[in-house]
Amino acid sequence: MAVLWYQTDKGGDANEIPMYDVVVATEEGRIEKGKIYPNPNGGNNYYDVIGELRVPDDTVESGYRLVPFKADGKLVDDQYEILQKSKKFEENESNTFLPQLLAGLIPFLLVIGILYFLFVRQLRMAGRGALSFGKSKAKLLTRDKDKVTFNEVAGCDEAKEEVSEVIDFLKDPKKFQRMGGKIPKGILMVGPPGTGKTLLAKAVAGEAEVPFFSISGSDFVEMFVGVGASRVRDMFEQGRKSAPCLIFIDEIDAVGRQRGAGLGGGNDEREQTLNSLLVEMDGFDTTEGVIIMAATNRPDVLDKALLRPGRFDREVVIGLPDLKGREEILKVHAKRIKLSEDVNLEDIARSSPGFAGADLANLLNEGALMAARKNKKQVEMIDIYEAKDKISFGRERRQLMDEEDKRMTAFHEAGHALIAALLYKKKIKLHKVTIIPRGRALGLTMSTATKDILGQSKKELVDDICMAMGGRIGEEVETGDFSNGAAMDIKQATNIARHMVCDWGMSPLGPIAFGDNEEHLFLGREISKTHNLSEETAKRIDEEVSRIVTTQFDRAQKLIEENREALTKIAEALLEFETIEGKHVQEIVEHGEIRSEVVSTKTEELKRKQEEAAEEDSEEKKASDKNEDIPPAVDGAQAMA
Repeated sequence: MAVLWYQTDKGGDANEIPMYDVVVATEEGRIEKGKIYPNPNGGNNYYDVIGELRVPDDTVESGYRLVPFKADGKLVDDQYEILQKSKKFEENESNTFLPQLLAGLIPFLLVIGILYFLFVRQLRMAGRGALSFGKSKAKLLTRDKDKVTFNEVAGCDEAKEEVSEVIDFLKDPKKFQRMGGKIPKGILMVGPPGTGKTLLAKAVAGEAEVPFFSISGSDFVEMFVGVGASRVRDMFEQGRKSAPCLIFIDEIDAVGRQRGAGLGGGNDEREQTLNSLLVEMDGFDTTEGVIIMAATNRPDVLDKALLRPGRFDREVVIGLPDLKGREEILKVHAKRIKLSEDVNLEDIARSSPGFAGADLANLLNEGALMAARKNKKQVEMIDIYEAKDKISFGRERRQLMDEEDKRMTAFHEAGHALIAALLYKKKIKLHKVTIIPRGRALGLTMSTATKDILGQSKKELVDDICMAMGGRIGEEVETGDFSNGAAMDIKQATNIARHMVCDWGMSPLGPIAFGDNEEHLFLGREISKTHNLSEETAKRIDEEVSRIVTTQFDRAQKLIEENREALTKIAEALLEFETIEGKHVQEIVEHGEIRSEVVSTKTEELKRKQEEAAEEDSEEKKASDKNEDIPPAVDGAQAMA
């Protein structure tokens, strides 16, 4: 390339002039000297000419100065003869060998380079990938990035105590070995989704000053037989080299599912991977300082050989947090959110039983989003409650309904609310009633637990059935007819009654389990089992279920007829405000009217419109007062300011 550039760049920085001007200057004797180079790239009679041109200049003694020039173009025979006869030009032969050689080699070299890049490099990468195909995908966590400590994990104190022993062992293993004790080789964390199993493992990684390898159970599963087993062996080899260390396997049920399950054979990739995992864990010695931690929310499908002592010999159950745990979790997540002074985290924790840690974090986040949507500076209590309703029951849908549908929905929900206000006293209280569609329902009667419900008595269960029947009766009392809107209520009541008879022994049939013994194939169990029920027993079960539901239907009908006036007032309040709280229903039942302020989406919207109208009136009044202050003109017309 340098040679080609040199060949085409004769003359350097000289002034470029047309070839015709060179011929004219030669005839006029203004050429001092020059050189002629044939240029075969331009064709026949094509030349490059360089030299020096005399330019008149009175400031110089000679009367002219020399200016370098260059030109390229065609020279016919007559023009070339003029340059020769001037004897000012030196003729040079063209050196075409090297440019021609390079012109032929460069395309060939380019093709070779492209082929190398496309094929040879890809083959090398493929070879390297083939060699690393069976390598472990475990990632070494760095403690400096996104560090999580036990202070950020709340609501599972017992689990924290269990895993804290692991950290103590890694920091001072001789303390346990001196007493002859051994730290568990494997710790399996079990719990519902969102309870903080993976977060607890991250906290262990943040607290323990040892290497922490993290991998998902799905990373072992591949299409090719033997790859998963190879990755298991490589992962444990990494652990031995980095001991003492922790290896965390998330969602281990992806690879640890029971062997020989279903209709297939036992020689598939997943089972070979599990076999390799069992062998590697059994071959580990705790003195090496390598501890396996795993998490799953499906311990029922894990292979029994994986759960035996010597492998995962400690099971840490991380359940749903209780009242105190929920409050602590809310305190952890509330540090990142601007909360108003009226926000009471204890009340939020009390009204959210059954929420996991992830649900509580999502609750505060949804409240913050709602407050930002309303252009508020802080998150208020009403935003948190709206977010809770959205998460639990779905978002409000402003579906267009005519007055007839609204009235039927109002009396349906009023029937539920009236029964709930009359029966629910201790564990459960009526939270809110609305005729605004949420989720797939046209209206909702929302109840919340006042405490963590660990079990329900027979009286509480039949109260639930009675409350479910109230919606259908409310429709029938008002309209003389009923709709299919009570389908889910009937299904829920029937399921509770069937469980009472078949599973919980709450019927004259006695404390006998008549439950269904079918198992699902995908759980790794048997497809089905025989039912040890005679036709007579099945008939008696159906009769008992029907008796329980019918009895509670009659009970609900009697309660609503005795409180007919309260039913009408609750329905009218729903038609007026669209949403009322449980305390308002209780006030109607006890006092015959609503005595406290109703705060709902409709009332907030009306309040906002009133404030906007008042602001507009205030601006108009200010403008009129300003106009009145302007003095009138002399001719009586209003003056212009």
